[in-house]
Amino acid sequence: MNRQSILYFTLAGVFFGGTFVAARGGLEYFPPLLFVALRFDIAAALLLAYVLIAYSREEILPRSSDDIVSIIGTGVLVIGLANAFLFVGQQYAPSSVGAIVFSLIPILTTLFAAVLLGSKEFSNRTITGTVIGLVGVVLVVSPDLATSGSMTGRIALFVGAVSAALGAVLIKYAQPQISSTVRIAWGLPLAAILSHGFAFTAGEEFGEIIWTTEALLALAYVSIFAGVLAYTAYFALLDTAGPVQANLMFYLIPIVSTIGGAVLLGESITPFVVLGFVIVFVGFAVIGSESVEINEIRVRMYNTLTKSDTNVSEVSNQQKSD
Repeated sequence: MNRQSILYFTLAGVFFGGTFVAARGGLEYFPPLLFVALRFDIAAALLLAYVLIAYSREEILPRSSDDIVSIIGTGVLVIGLANAFLFVGQQYAPSSVGAIVFSLIPILTTLFAAVLLGSKEFSNRTITGTVIGLVGVVLVVSPDLATSGSMTGRIALFVGAVSAALGAVLIKYAQPQISSTVRIAWGLPLAAILSHGFAFTAGEEFGEIIWTTEALLALAYVSIFAGVLAYTAYFALLDTAGPVQANLMFYLIPIVSTIGGAVLLGESITPFVVLGFVIVFVGFAVIGSESVEINEIRVRMYNTLTKSDTNVSEVSNQQKSD
């Protein structure tokens, strides 16, 4: 990665990692689903304002059914349902657990891509990495015999990760022409509407919110830093570094969340959580190593072909001069 990519990598990892700490702290003052809805209200307003200024009318409007499908996948699955289950789950699980469960998203995405898209890259090594990652998650979400609610929270977190991964595959299947930033700007209002609907159905009311300085700080963080800025940095990282290196960011998120939860919220770090994270990391490494090898082979082939073309050109020029 170049310096610009490293900057995007760090910003996205830190901002997304802080989401789990801010969510855990903010849930003391907000009902979970209403917290999510307000977060998306603010993020949608900010990002829509930016898009209206930075993009032309032709760039903003969806141009095909594929664009519309990708917007629905982004707003409903990747952002809306994923975050709704995240914030509900964070009521019962430490921020470190939430971050680790959500770090399974790339593995789940690979699994869904193989099953639903018939990906040819679902090799033995990918299968091995997926199984290893799932073993790690089983350790992380293993039932806590002391509190049944802990298991409820971890299941909710896992469902949120599944929603995000499935939405990513749907977007890939649609192959939209609309830019990722504009797609998020369209998706955030959908996520906000969905979250407000969930909050209303669950009977959550604005009167339940305890407006304190801490509550405002938590809402500002998840809306601005973990919303607009984190998504902007992440998609910029995808553009500059590519998906293989960009997805290494998911290794940084649990570390940031675990440290932040321990320092700011006094959460404990159990051996099972650490072991589960290490095993998930190994699963990522197994899958990622194959992608790195494939890219290295492609680079070598490209360099060989380029060198061959250069040699042919030199011989041709020499023949002409002779």
